Amino acid sequence: MTHPSPPARPVSVVLAGGGTAGHISPLLAIAGAILEERPGSRITAVGTEAGMETRLVPAAGFDLRTIDRVPMPRRPSIDLVKLPVRLVRAVRQARAIVADAAADVVVGVGGYVSTPVYLAAWTQRVPVVIHEANAHPGMANRVGARIASRVAVAFGGTGLADAVLVGMPMRRSIAGLDRAAARADARASLGLDPERPTVIVTGGSSGAASLNRAVAAAVPDLTAAGVQVLHITGRGKQVAGGDGAPLAVAGYHQVEFVDGMERVYAAADLLIARAGAATVSEISAVGLPAVLVPLPHGNGEQRHNAVGLVAAGGALQVEDAAFTPAWILENVLALATDPGRLHAMSAASYAQGVRDADRRMAELVLDAAQGAR
Repeated sequence: MTHPSPPARPVSVVLAGGGTAGHISPLLAIAGAILEERPGSRITAVGTEAGMETRLVPAAGFDLRTIDRVPMPRRPSIDLVKLPVRLVRAVRQARAIVADAAADVVVGVGGYVSTPVYLAAWTQRVPVVIHEANAHPGMANRVGARIASRVAVAFGGTGLADAVLVGMPMRRSIAGLDRAAARADARASLGLDPERPTVIVTGGSSGAASLNRAVAAAVPDLTAAGVQVLHITGRGKQVAGGDGAPLAVAGYHQVEFVDGMERVYAAADLLIARAGAATVSEISAVGLPAVLVPLPHGNGEQRHNAVGLVAAGGALQVEDAAFTPAWILENVLALATDPGRLHAMSAASYAQGVRDADRRMAELVLDAAQGAR
């Protein structure tokens, strides 16, 4: 007679990452998948007091502990002089958190907070699992990958040794979205015409001033051609017309923020956005055609993030300086009013999508925890 295997016991997981939604969203998705696989597991998130995690992590029902923020300067500065003392203090704080949690495994998604937690885990012989969201890794994960027992990536070609391609962990409401089925309700909830070709523009939660200016200038011609535009301007970045009042054109809608990006993805025929790792991964998962305008600053990671999707035919990419009202009218207008081309782009995008990255990450994390026992 065979006997059923005893259920796997819960584990204690410390998750490090914060600052922006791009770090926090995958962190929360990983946490949810771990609890789904191992109910009763203990999840402790580590962030700083200055990041969005102070709001998002507790709202998701997880315990948040904080350590000091340790900037990693790329050039000589006063922050570079202060780095050793700051890092030692933050590692000491992280060691206390890892010990208090009796962590079986530490998981990091990059950002300022991750390096001290990686080092704290290493000094206590706790296995480290890293998820790198960008095609061009940040400094924290380049350092952490040297001591990690598992390294997972959302895009290929990162250069991180022994990396496993898992995709981008994301909320199930996005990963499982049926755009066609959800379109009517999504457009109604956003105050949009159910039938008109729909372009939605977003520069992220903080907005993008250059995108806002170019789109606002092109709006009269877009709407005159029958295209409706939902412009998510970012908090505090309302777009004004010539009289200083909020821009008002029939068929143009502007809001500072939309709660629940799945509604945006369902409502849009075409998205104009930055090429952040989460955005590129989410539009691929749902099959949404896009025009991607990489952020012109930083280490160029957004340009790298979009390479695969653009090559597959799921998106167009244009440099920030070239994203002008004239470019919009020449390219966006033609695309938004071409259902056949949009359909082909949607299929190409969907074929690139990964919709179970949270579960893949949970497996890697639990394997690492098991191997340490």
